[in-house]
Formats: sequence, C-alpha cells, structure tokens
Amino acid sequence: MGVGRGLLLVLAILAVCCLPALFALVFCADEILDRVVCGWAEWRERRRARRTIARLDRAIEAESLTRDIDLTEFDRENRRPLEQLAVDLRRLGGHRLAAADRSVVWHGAVIDAYDERLRAACAALGIGEHLAELDGVDREIERVRVEGLLHAAGLTLPAARPGHHQRHR
Repeated sequence: MGVGRGLLLVLAILAVCCLPALFALVFCADEILDRVVCGWAEWRERRRARRTIARLDRAIEAESLTRDIDLTEFDRENRRPLEQLAVDLRRLGGHRLAAADRSVVWHGAVIDAYDERLRAACAALGIGEHLAELDGVDREIERVRVEGLLHAAGLTLPAARPGHHQRHR
C-alpha cells in the first residue's frame, strides 16, 4: 500500500500544480484560439500577396524593363544626380527660350549646355539619343524627340515657346 499511496500522492500534487494552468487554458481558450486563427489568416494573406507579386512580375516581365539600364552608371562618383540635371535643364531651357536679346554666341553656348544635360539625363534613364551626331534642323527635331521621351519618363521640361505647356504623350 505504500507504493500505491505514494503514487496517488504524486498524482495529487501534480494535479494541484497543473490546476492553475488548466484553469487558465479553459478561461483563455478563446484568446488562444483567436491568436492562432489570426496568425493563420496573416500567413495566408502574406502568401497570397507574394503569389500576386510573382504573377505580376511574370506578367509585365519586370526584369526586361531594367535589362537595358546600365546600373554601373549610378555608382560613378562623378555622376550628377538626376534631380540636379532636371534643375539644370529647366534653368537652361528658360535661358534658351528667353535668348531673343542675347548674342548668337551666348545662345549657341546655352543650346550646347542644354543638349549636354539632355544627353546626361538620357544616359541616366537609359534613353537613346543622337544629339551629338546631328546639327541644324535635324538636331532640333532630335531635341524635341528627346524632350518628349524625358517627359514620358517623368521629367518635365520648359515648353518650346513661352506661355505654352509641354504636352507629350
């Protein structure tokens, strides 16, 4: 009988020790169940979002959009920030448009500086241009084409004539 009573005593002590945990489990079962269900729902939502993003990447071929951009250009130390190029283009574009009372040499220098900034902006955005190879009317047409491409990329430039807004589609 000593062994049976000892075992019974151990079970009684174990029951008394576990009784608070059992009460907590019973009283907090809804909270525990709620946390498990919410965790499961969040996991499913994250999984669904990852699958949706993967489908979108495949649908628009996201890698092909950046394949032609040389990312090493962005690591050069002497590279001018795109924001600074935009400021320069707006400033030089304003000077280019208001050059009626300036000398031909000054106007030519402004046009050359403007074209150089256009080429730098095109290089930063991976847009092809041929400004350096052309002259005369062909260069002016290329300048308008490049301005339109830059505008489509999100870089707004001054209009060709004062009082008109740039509209490229």
